[in-house]
Amino acid sequence: MSREIHIQPITRIEGHASIQIQLNEAGDVQDARVNIMSLRGFEKFIEGKPAEEVPRIVSRICGICPWMHHLASNKAVDRCFGVTPPPAAQKLRELMQTIAHAEDKLLHFFFLAAADFVIGPDADYSVRNVIGIAKAHPELAQKVVHMRHRAKMVLEKFAGKAIHPIAGVVGGFSKPMLEEDRREILAQMRELLDFALFTLEFAKTKVFPPYMETIQSLGVIRTGFIGTVDATGALNLYDGRVRLMKPDGTFTEFDVQDYADVLGEHVEPYSYAKMPYAKVWNEGFCLDENNPRGIYRANTLARINVADRIATPRAQAELEEFREKFGRPAQATLLYHWARLIEEVYACEHAIELLEDPEICDPQVRAEVEPRAGRGVGSVEAPRGTLIHDYSTDENGLITRANLIVGTTHNIAPMNLSVKQAARSLIHQGVVDQGLLNRVEMAVRAYDP
Repeated sequence: MSREIHIQPITRIEGHASIQIQLNEAGDVQDARVNIMSLRGFEKFIEGKPAEEVPRIVSRICGICPWMHHLASNKAVDRCFGVTPPPAAQKLRELMQTIAHAEDKLLHFFFLAAADFVIGPDADYSVRNVIGIAKAHPELAQKVVHMRHRAKMVLEKFAGKAIHPIAGVVGGFSKPMLEEDRREILAQMRELLDFALFTLEFAKTKVFPPYMETIQSLGVIRTGFIGTVDATGALNLYDGRVRLMKPDGTFTEFDVQDYADVLGEHVEPYSYAKMPYAKVWNEGFCLDENNPRGIYRANTLARINVADRIATPRAQAELEEFREKFGRPAQATLLYHWARLIEEVYACEHAIELLEDPEICDPQVRAEVEPRAGRGVGSVEAPRGTLIHDYSTDENGLITRANLIVGTTHNIAPMNLSVKQAARSLIHQGVVDQGLLNRVEMAVRAYDP
């Protein structure tokens, strides 16, 4: 007799989702799906709103990565109104986003993902969490909390709010950076870089090695990848051209303004989340795990796959070591965790670069703005993937239409494939236990949805 297994909710992720596993009469996996039933609705909420208000509204889409929505929205409205922010404003925006990346990656690795490796995937759920890590490694846990708090407070002290920011404004930034701000933040980012380097070394030597077989086998699928690169092909989290890579490593690049010509949007009846796919590949959309079509992935592993290099020295050295071990493009899903820590190093290094640029203290941080009719597409790399905000305005500067592709949505389709692969490799003859089901959840947790 066939039956269903429900994992609800999926634990230790930054959103709300469940997994439905269907077993056949023999007790083997017939199908598995990730159900996402949380509706945001911001595309409709902001219609009729003054465009300059929207960057403050859409930061409420996510309390974990509000800076990314705030800045992608500011960039979109800039384009609607045809305004270019001054260089110092661009650097301040990029600095805030980069520090937010550094804080976010500490959150995911230590608070959400690491328990599966440090405590063990088969440990009881009551100890397989951040509290269990704190008991096993109390000094490390104290350091993690301290460093994440420090990154958050940098954002709050300079920009006024760490969550749901209002500091970015259409045409620039709300205030300039003073020299004393620069020196103080620079010292804190150097301390964060030291901890990022320690974290990556700790993960490479203590966390990942016992689980390399699992990393190379759990939830593994073969897909394309998407991410943003600069004019030299280097990783960029704030600005550049979007690179879409096929599973064989070949790629095309496009300006985000043209995303609708390259990406399609698909929906399935079991999820409220849309599933973008590579329309430009002319192969349609198919979630057959043996022959997926049009499927690509976003987020950390995708970004370091599509980038030719990383422009900061320590992160580049880590990228070279990663590629020597796993190739390009690396396809193993659990390698998202390793890639995340490489990006943590890059974010800290790049923030230091921005702070060492004297232009960041230029007092000219806003350009004059006149509302007008127009269309603008803004994008940044959110921790969970390429974030796209697309707005149209009328002659009064009111929003008439909006379309958003949020970072996580790029990975909804591949998450379904990874969960199906994990479930089929682990569940046989209907035999399950909580450790086994946690391993299925690990295939989702890697994407940090």
